[in-house]
Amino acid sequence: MTQDATPIREIILDTETTGLDPEAGHRIVEVACLEVVGFVPTGEHFRRYINPDRDMPAEAQAIHGLSSEFLAEHPPFAEVAQDFLDFIGDDPLVIHNARFDLKFLNAELARLDLPELEMARATDTVALARRRFPGAQASLDALCRRFEIDTSARSFHGALLDCQLLAEVYLELRGGRQPGFDLARNVVVPQGQQAENAPPLRPLRPHAPSEAELRAHEALLATIREPIWRG
Repeated sequence: MTQDATPIREIILDTETTGLDPEAGHRIVEVACLEVVGFVPTGEHFRRYINPDRDMPAEAQAIHGLSSEFLAEHPPFAEVAQDFLDFIGDDPLVIHNARFDLKFLNAELARLDLPELEMARATDTVALARRRFPGAQASLDALCRRFEIDTSARSFHGALLDCQLLAEVYLELRGGRQPGFDLARNVVVPQGQQAENAPPLRPLRPHAPSEAELRAHEALLATIREPIWRG
């Protein structure tokens, strides 16, 4: 029996920041990761709020709702970096607009002289969505609407909640749930036994033509000019 490949572990990842560009001094204020195996969340996750050691612009706070006062009670990125790296390991990352998040994460890692996260290990769900739905909106909100994913709990952008929503979107972008698709896979019935409630096995049906059928066939061919069925 051929064994199915072991489902891979992937990490859905999201960040919240003080702005749009780390080169302009903006920093990460929240990082969250959600483990999925075979495109399905396992319940394992990582989430940390981070003190950015700078002010919080009003326009950024309006998006994620995180104030300078709240973040002042949390550790800087340097204190959570190793826990973050341990959680993601070497597994593939799934990120909505991957270049944005990796740019910020790599800026934080560079401050600590740690290796950067390579873009090659990331699946960008924006790119997936644009390939599947050319010309359509590819924001997380738009994709949730398209796939009828409930966003009623999302009054602000939060990294962990967005990871949970993205996990559902990612599953749909990869083909969606297919109930019962695998129900019969790898089910082995020992020789001489039948599964409970299965219908009785029918005896093999003979397929060779009878003498009468052969005569009728020859009579039909005799009425056809140069039949292609005659050898």
